[in-house]
Amino acid sequence: MGLTRTATYGFLSALPLILLYEALIIVANGGRAGEIRVSSEVWLKEILASMGAQSMHVLAGIVIVIGFGIVIYERKKDIPIRLSYFIGMMIESMLYAVLVAMLVSEIVWRLFDPTAIQTGIIAQVEMGDLWTQIALSIGAGIYEELVFRVIVVGGVYLFLHALFGFKTLAYLIAAVSGAFLFSLVHYIGPLGDTFTLASFAFRFLFGLALNVLYLTRGFGVAAWTHALYDIMIVTHLLG
Repeated sequence: MGLTRTATYGFLSALPLILLYEALIIVANGGRAGEIRVSSEVWLKEILASMGAQSMHVLAGIVIVIGFGIVIYERKKDIPIRLSYFIGMMIESMLYAVLVAMLVSEIVWRLFDPTAIQTGIIAQVEMGDLWTQIALSIGAGIYEELVFRVIVVGGVYLFLHALFGFKTLAYLIAAVSGAFLFSLVHYIGPLGDTFTLASFAFRFLFGLALNVLYLTRGFGVAAWTHALYDIMIVTHLLG
């Protein structure tokens, strides 16, 4: 299943998440694009806005165009596109979502007050209707993975590998630093959560698990694992 780690499978498997998020977020906003969005997506949009791109949907358009560009570029590698592979990635991601949640929860449960792990997105379930929460869960799977896995973890790994040439060490530093930043940003800004060691540890370990999935299984599996985990939380299938 090494083919599923390619950028081609990463983008094509994530494409349904991108389209579904854009559709659901329009419904959640009552047809008014721009009110409810995932914070990591907003950061990217602010960068684009500073360059004159004001449309709320321009980021999704850019991601899709770049994605198809990568697919076209990688066609010279003769990567076979097989439906069975995509189905396998979905099943794999669902299993990871459950297993990672159980493992991280168990670790934090043993280290801290058991009630302390009821944080993060669990505490946000009441902040909006179910469809809004599902939309934001899907958005987190796309844009948090794009920011923290592709840009941060991928960028740190490539930089360190090019600078020092130690592949394993570069992987380790990139995964740990990316998980630290992923957890930390949830407490920054006026809408940030109240900091607790338990919630920070939970997000750090969850981010570390996603980093490992990204580095070993690719963007598509990491994005679907994140989105499915969040959806299972807001629908009370987990927790």
